[in-house]
Amino acid sequence: MTGFGTWPDDFRSGFACFVGRPNAGKSTLTNALIGQKIAITSSRPQTTRHAIRGILHRPDAQLVVVDTPGLHKPRTLLGSRLNDVVRETWAEVDVIGFCVPADQPVGRGDEFIVNELRSVAGRTPVVGIVTKTDKGRPEQIAERLTQLSGLMEFADIVPCSAKSGDQVGLLSDLLVAKLPEGPPLYPEGELTDEPEETLIAELVREAALEGVRDELPHSIAVTVEEMIEREDRPADNPMLDIHATIFVERQSQKGIVIGHKGERLRQVGTDARQQIEALLGVKVYLDLHVTVLKDWQRDPRQLRRLGF
Repeated sequence: MTGFGTWPDDFRSGFACFVGRPNAGKSTLTNALIGQKIAITSSRPQTTRHAIRGILHRPDAQLVVVDTPGLHKPRTLLGSRLNDVVRETWAEVDVIGFCVPADQPVGRGDEFIVNELRSVAGRTPVVGIVTKTDKGRPEQIAERLTQLSGLMEFADIVPCSAKSGDQVGLLSDLLVAKLPEGPPLYPEGELTDEPEETLIAELVREAALEGVRDELPHSIAVTVEEMIEREDRPADNPMLDIHATIFVERQSQKGIVIGHKGERLRQVGTDARQQIEALLGVKVYLDLHVTVLKDWQRDPRQLRRLGF
């Protein structure tokens, strides 16, 4: 017995992670499995920067899904550190899901990851997943499944769509079956073990990424400076003041994020605030500042300051 209640004798619990090249649908799949948004998603590659853990509670199991950055050939110190996060995660999980999108052919990036995966496949089962089946035609999905089975020996292969929910339940069953028997690792109802500040900073970054030009995504970082509950509010209608800083690498990028007469930054604030209020369940006043931190992706001191 723990503080988590009782559980059946054959209860399973453990960790899974999704890997794949950037933009393979890993974060969207994590959110679909957990049933709530805990990982930020974007049409931009390499959106995920931290290993974010989401917790799926089932009557027969507890599956902790670790959403990792996309593995890629790094061009900056930040890129190298993101790859390190991925490899460290692989070493610690009970099952790995390797994702390839249905609407894109298997390519060199996928082969690069599979070569890396072979080093852990002997001790950790790897499930092949064709994601985004809602975007692929039946013949594309069939071709992707064939290509996938030719890459390496997978414990299982499954096509699914996080967007429509098609076969997400089956994927959950396949992952749970690979977990060891044991008690729950987290209390019932807990959906992530990420600090609120991390999730809020990620939601601000997600809002800032939408609609900006291609050169910007990797140059944006966000930190939450402070979160204070407003004192003059009635107890049944609290409000949180959140002050956050958006960091970019160059003065020209600052102009892009702020936009003409500050319009872009106001839109970022509105979009992020709605997501943060949904996450926390309270009204939020969000104060955003944009600061230039020159070439922070290549500077070890600045990377430490920003939490990498």
